[in-house]
Amino acid sequence: MIRVCLIGLGKTGSEVARVLLQQQDNVKLVAAVCSPGSAKEGKDLGEVIGCRDTGIIIYGSDKLEEMVFRAKPDIAVDFSKPEATIRNAVILSKLKVNMVVATTGFSRFSLRRLFILTRKYHNGIVYAPNITLGVNVMMLITSIASSILNNYDFQVNEEHHNRKKDIPSGTALKIAGEIEKALETTGADVEPGAVPINAVRAGGIVGKHEVIIAGEEDMVTISHHSFSRKAFATGALRAVKFVYRKSGYYEMSDVLNLSGILLKYIESEKIRQAKKSFSVRKQVDTEAEMFTS
Repeated sequence: MIRVCLIGLGKTGSEVARVLLQQQDNVKLVAAVCSPGSAKEGKDLGEVIGCRDTGIIIYGSDKLEEMVFRAKPDIAVDFSKPEATIRNAVILSKLKVNMVVATTGFSRFSLRRLFILTRKYHNGIVYAPNITLGVNVMMLITSIASSILNNYDFQVNEEHHNRKKDIPSGTALKIAGEIEKALETTGADVEPGAVPINAVRAGGIVGKHEVIIAGEEDMVTISHHSFSRKAFATGALRAVKFVYRKSGYYEMSDVLNLSGILLKYIESEKIRQAKKSFSVRKQVDTEAEMFTS
């Protein structure tokens, strides 16, 4: 049984809590943490997320060490804020609790700190601001398309609810970075930040990311829409199972083994093409023999 602590009880964190409580797999939610002084502190988690009593009393993050000693989680899933996540990561790493970091808005320096923690304490951290499964597949498709259509123009558009503070989103920045890396592999000289990003903050939009790849005669559009925050919960659950008892720094592409899946597809396609070529040659040889006999 994988014992999980959830840090951050906003809309997304609350939805993740509901999913973790409902699922019957080998993952058990054993603790929940909110910001210090929050009205949620000291309450039963069920009261906060609108379901039955759970027996899980919510801790403030200033009591993180106490929570670890009492609940003994294997993994913490963090949906809080960048500065809080870094503080949490230092404490949890020292206590050998692995993490799934779904917080967005980190600086490069802060991400470097997460990486260093995994080396110093030999714990496991999955950095997953783009935690939905679909958006990670979108990024893989975008990378491939960018490599092929490397002389086209690129634009990333993203839309989120009006309470999301980081602009552009961490996922949009990641998508733009993947495009730039793909272009560099083709020999193009790409400056960091060369791919423009347009951000919209309006209403209750859960999340939408779109890549426009435009040429002179045609255009390719690749997009991902999150209809429900359950998509984030599904990704978090996948990451939890992946990082259990692991050490090192990972991203969602590692969790989903996207490189391995792509290589397997390429190898199977090579085998299929070889079989097809052999079958055609054999048919030609048979027909030639019939005509010459």
